[in-house]
Amino acid sequence: MTPPTALVTGASRGLGAALAAALAARGWRLVVDARDAGRLARTVAGLPAPDRVTAVPGDVTDPAHRAALAEAVGDRLDLLVNNASDLGPTPLPRLADLPPADLERVLAVNAVAPLALVQAVLPALERAGGTVVSVSSDAAVEAYAGWGGYGASKAALDRLTAVLAVEHPGLRVYAVDPGDMATDMHRAAAPEDAGLPDPGDVVPAFLRLLDDPPPGSRLRAAELLPVEAGR
Repeated sequence: MTPPTALVTGASRGLGAALAAALAARGWRLVVDARDAGRLARTVAGLPAPDRVTAVPGDVTDPAHRAALAEAVGDRLDLLVNNASDLGPTPLPRLADLPPADLERVLAVNAVAPLALVQAVLPALERAGGTVVSVSSDAAVEAYAGWGGYGASKAALDRLTAVLAVEHPGLRVYAVDPGDMATDMHRAAAPEDAGLPDPGDVVPAFLRLLDDPPPGSRLRAAELLPVEAGR
């Protein structure tokens, strides 16, 4: 039997790496990307059955890179996880001090590139009746000082995801807020935060989207975890 295929962006660390590990342990074939080629290679080497993993380092905003990802995927894609994100400048500036060029970059990585990648692999997703997961944030729906650029990009991603779900009813399409996690990105944004869950702790919420697909297009990981884990 041919194993299912997943494409996970931003898979060299954090949530992307944790998701890749969980899917690899289930026997999935993986296509993974990240900007840091060396770090991505080290992550892949540590995965179960790395021979079933295709690493394609690059920047998701690059059309040639997205084309390479689509080629690596092939004819069928069961799962696309748009996880790659850009926080923007740190310390996080107020909107009055946010350089427009930085906002454009954040929007390009967090909103434009995910849609462009969906477009690139849409035929493969439709052949498989696949699942699209956009990794969102509570900053998309809550107003936090300093998080305006990142929050705006994730709000845009949420809206694109919701419309995609309506336009392609043959696919399962979700935006998922994983909650605060102990990741390099969160440490850069809020170094004072401590005691946050490991990205691996929320992976079961994402796996539930595959095992027991819920209704709705925007979800919180805490809602998908078992009660004892989601507290």
